[in-house]
Amino acid sequence: MAGSTVSGIGSNIDTQAIVKALVDAQRAPKQAQIDTQSAKATTTLSSIGKIQAALDAFRGALTTMGTDNSFSGLSATSSDEKVATVTMGKGASSGTYSLLVTQLASASKLSTRTFVDGPTSVVNAGTTATTLTISQSGKNFDVSIPPNATLQEVRESINAQFSTAGLSANILTDSTGSRLVLTSTTMGVGSDLTMSGNSGINTGSTVIEVPKDAKYKIDNGAELISKSNTITDAISGVNLKLLAVSPTPTGGGPQTPSTLTLSTSTPALKSGVKGFVDTYNALMKEINAQTKVTKNADGTSVAASLTGDSMMRSLVTSIRNEMNALSGTGSMKSLAEFGISTSSETGLLVIDDKRFSKAVETNAADISSIFSGKDGLLARLGTATDTYAKASTGMLAERTKSLADTLTDLNKEQSALNERIATLQLSLSAKYNAMDSLVAKLRAQSDSIMTTLNALNNPKQS
Repeated sequence: MAGSTVSGIGSNIDTQAIVKALVDAQRAPKQAQIDTQSAKATTTLSSIGKIQAALDAFRGALTTMGTDNSFSGLSATSSDEKVATVTMGKGASSGTYSLLVTQLASASKLSTRTFVDGPTSVVNAGTTATTLTISQSGKNFDVSIPPNATLQEVRESINAQFSTAGLSANILTDSTGSRLVLTSTTMGVGSDLTMSGNSGINTGSTVIEVPKDAKYKIDNGAELISKSNTITDAISGVNLKLLAVSPTPTGGGPQTPSTLTLSTSTPALKSGVKGFVDTYNALMKEINAQTKVTKNADGTSVAASLTGDSMMRSLVTSIRNEMNALSGTGSMKSLAEFGISTSSETGLLVIDDKRFSKAVETNAADISSIFSGKDGLLARLGTATDTYAKASTGMLAERTKSLADTLTDLNKEQSALNERIATLQLSLSAKYNAMDSLVAKLRAQSDSIMTTLNALNNPKQS
């Protein structure tokens, strides 16, 4: 026998091969069972994880679509986007408004005196740390100035410590030297920045810009004031971002207002519906991938890890029941009436563009009614998938935990099998080695006896 270990020297029998065969025969049934169960649990766990991720993405999209006006069918435009931009929030409705911006909100800006040695100017020549206190709206921000600190180091310290509070510092340099300029993201009257403390940096500071409120009018009404250039409460469901004051005609005269228009848009409505269709199809594609039966080149069928799985059937049924249910307050209460149907081959949603456009011409508001509200499709789909998707108590989460526990148990069974087989191998090896030794002794005795008998049978030499 080939190999580095010689066995059965006394008996001329390959005892090592016999032991291996006996051990392998003992291991094989249990090892096959563990391997099969481990492979199945691992692939099923992976598939459940993919379904969980796809379902989480689907539910997240439902939440977003329920709050971002996806199915209003409205588009928002501004006649002068250099003055203001407009976007829609929840609750927007069609309408036209004039907007006149007379003043933008601005932030406080403060400058130190000029330091002639530039950014490397030493601002604390002493041997102990000093403090620069920056104050805004009743809040103090203390900056420690260590000995030999430079203007550049003070700037970096302010930005590192207080950028999250909206403060920022920069250095402006010209032929006379450098100065530290402070500003803030907080705007509006009353947000003035001031400097104090014992650092001396504040000595000789000057105000570059006084903070201002935004001032504007809508539909030539009373002047409105805002601390910010981002306005969310002037028109219901409409978000404004003021970018510049309204222009004045070249020849003089009053400022020219911008026109804000919110109108029904078939492309906008279709975009919202298509977003839902794409989100739904992404979930169904993942479920299909984990449950479908495929065929090999020889025509034999290959089941996916979740083929025939009752939980997957239940999940799909729950979703499709809500998709098929009538909802909304309009005359059209189903997606099918808008040309949105389910493919019999793939189970995915498809949109018939012609039917959709024709239905939207007369019943655009019905789309929002179908999807929105506490009894709308989005809310119902969220409720229908709750029992599957909850992070720790959902059916998918519990299935994941069960599979993980199964793999843990199988690892324990594998360890136990390895120990049992190792013990068996040692026991059999000892027994066969003992047998080999016994055979060797018997052969030695036999050889001795035969030698004696041969000697007795030989005639004596004269």
